[in-house]
Amino acid sequence: MLRKIFDKLESKQRPLLGPNVKALKFWGLLLPENTTKRNIYLFLHLSVIIFTATEYVDIWFIKSDINLLLNNLKITMLASVSVIKVSTFLFWQKHWRRIIEYVTVADIKQRIDNSITKNNIIKKNTNYCRRITYLYWALMYTTVIIVMAQPLYKFAASPVYRKLVENGTESYMQVVSSWVPFNKNTIPGHVAASLLQSYAAIYGGGWITSFDTNAMVIMVFFKGELELLKLDCADIFGTEAEPVSDEVAANRLRECYRRHVELIKYTRLFDSCLSPIMLLYMIVCSIMLCATAYQITVETSAMQRFLTSEYLIFGVAQLFIYCWHSNDVLFASLNVMFGPYNSLWWNRCASQQKEIQILISQYNKTIVFSAGPFAHLTVATFINILKGAYSYYTLLRPA
Repeated sequence: MLRKIFDKLESKQRPLLGPNVKALKFWGLLLPENTTKRNIYLFLHLSVIIFTATEYVDIWFIKSDINLLLNNLKITMLASVSVIKVSTFLFWQKHWRRIIEYVTVADIKQRIDNSITKNNIIKKNTNYCRRITYLYWALMYTTVIIVMAQPLYKFAASPVYRKLVENGTESYMQVVSSWVPFNKNTIPGHVAASLLQSYAAIYGGGWITSFDTNAMVIMVFFKGELELLKLDCADIFGTEAEPVSDEVAANRLRECYRRHVELIKYTRLFDSCLSPIMLLYMIVCSIMLCATAYQITVETSAMQRFLTSEYLIFGVAQLFIYCWHSNDVLFASLNVMFGPYNSLWWNRCASQQKEIQILISQYNKTIVFSAGPFAHLTVATFINILKGAYSYYTLLRPA
């Protein structure tokens, strides 16, 4: 069953980004050409954006309860990042399409090569992209299901809570804390609010999964392209047993130079689209991790602690995956210059050795993604964020 679903997600036209592009189209981040469908998706996007605004409105009504406030903030701020992700993706739609097309064309071109070593790298990266995509989707929707199921679970599992709700001492637990223009503490009002909140949670989850997995797979592609470029540079002059002519070597050298220039161009375009979002997400993630850790400390129910812990795991994993893959790209860009050094430059003429020096100078340009103008997106930055979140948590936790 799952195998059939996964096979349908594949695309011969996009062997690397097939499932990711289909997810972007399904959730409306890549808008269709059809005007009616486009307007429907824009309406759906707008409805979730308005819903996110109502989450902020609800803060005013629950500000006196620290637990409700923290529960609202951790979800509302994550939803805000999702809104920014989608808004920027729609606003910079042309840039994202250019990046996706570049990745697709460059990936297909490399797959034509018959080199066993290169094909193994491509196959390994493709399998890794599928695993990270499907596991991330599973983690996201596990979180969404848990968020949606919490009110029902609490009502079914806690007789004390049911009694408090029945006598009006306590309000119904919401799927997502949000304001609605009717009374949420009646059964019809609670059901209506829960349906609206569940819709926003599901659609927001689609936003997050489609955007994040697309960005992560593109990062994996950049790393793989740098690894393949390193191999091609080592083969510019052929091998000692089978050296190539000067003309073939010159063509290979020019192709390596062109590919790296193009790679630099699109990594910078990718970074310009992603960097503002990651700056906001780092700030939000610190607050979200702090709030969730505090809730785990003060929560008395073992099941509620488990559910909150799962949300914490998702928050940490979301940021870690970005930092990890960005870190991989950074080290791949530092290692690519060793490719020309591994070639047979030492037995070529002085002019060709000079061209190799020029190529190495080009490869000295480090590729590193950023979170705004303040930090690079690396594992070291991720560790610093965890340290900062723990510091905030120590200020909140009860003595």
